[in-house]
Amino acid sequence: MIREITAMNVRKNFGEILNEVKYRHDSVLIKKAGKPMAAIIDINLFEKIKTLKDKFDKLSMHLATAYKDTALEVAEAEIEEALESTKKA
Repeated sequence: MIREITAMNVRKNFGEILNEVKYRHDSVLIKKAGKPMAAIIDINLFEKIKTLKDKFDKLSMHLATAYKDTALEVAEAEIEEALESTKKA
């Protein structure tokens, strides 16, 4: 569950919010003046996001190296074609 809470309420109830996140695996969206400012998420979800980001960064670097001398349009077309062929498989 994702709960929205104001920054002021976070300051007042930080310990309770941490317990909700840790034990109930809830996520909290912190808003200030009605605008999203930050989120508090379960550590397991954070680790999954971090792992996915690391994999994405490695893949991006690999693609940048592989296509360093290729025009952007050509590279994008080849990558799109590869994605489509994997969807069909």
